[in-house]
Amino acid sequence: MLKISVIIPTYNRRETLVTALSSVEQQSYPAHEIIVIDDGSTDNTYNLLKQKFPNINAIFQPNQGVSHARNRGIEQATGDWLAFLDSDDEWLPHKLETQVRHLIDNPEYKICHTEEIWVRHGKRVNPMKKHKKNGGWIFRHCLPLCAMSPSSILIHRSVFESAGWFDESLPACEDYDLWLRITARYPVLFIEQPLIIKYGGHADQLSARYWGMDRFRIKALQNIIDSGILNADDQAAAEAMLIKKCRIYSQGALKRNKTEEAEKYRHIMEHYQ
Repeated sequence: MLKISVIIPTYNRRETLVTALSSVEQQSYPAHEIIVIDDGSTDNTYNLLKQKFPNINAIFQPNQGVSHARNRGIEQATGDWLAFLDSDDEWLPHKLETQVRHLIDNPEYKICHTEEIWVRHGKRVNPMKKHKKNGGWIFRHCLPLCAMSPSSILIHRSVFESAGWFDESLPACEDYDLWLRITARYPVLFIEQPLIIKYGGHADQLSARYWGMDRFRIKALQNIIDSGILNADDQAAAEAMLIKKCRIYSQGALKRNKTEEAEKYRHIMEHYQ
């Protein structure tokens, strides 16, 4: 039996949070514990949790962002394995059971993710080719964009001890940053069966809040390139991706008359050429 701690960060999503939590409680393989970090919600989320889900570990904190909330959950967790669920997503009933079975059959893996179902504005949609999931040593596959969904992840605690936690200085793309650090060190087990439902299209998603998301990915690429942990092939691939993203971002900044911003990323690009 794997002891799994489920960590759910939330901010002003009390309606979707109920669905997310119910999907955890209905798992065929029970979680060891469920931890919800209410990141300063103003919609009475915390009281709802206490009333409707009295058996979970509900923690309220002033609003400090999703990375801080997830890290708080990691800090509080007592399980050997950690699963994350965004409060606007949902697990299918056999999600944990299926992952546990695959991990027991493949004990060399310390991180597992799954295929997913996408729903946008209430309708199921097919992900684009660039979002195709993979397993194994997937570092280079993770360079263009976030290649694993936090809601699908099951990860051994020891991974955080070597790769670090979520970077709280990043307002977005914090998962992209962590996956780079992890996949540079570990192979990933991928289950091709869809085991989560990802809901999108709502206005409070980080991708809708920030223009130029690539600037956060560029920072993550700089960090992993400068870390010294990459092999030669991964280093070359990461530098090539950073240069590509800097060029595209700089051109976009110029179109928006952000001259200083464009110049900043041109200098970053030149540093790695």
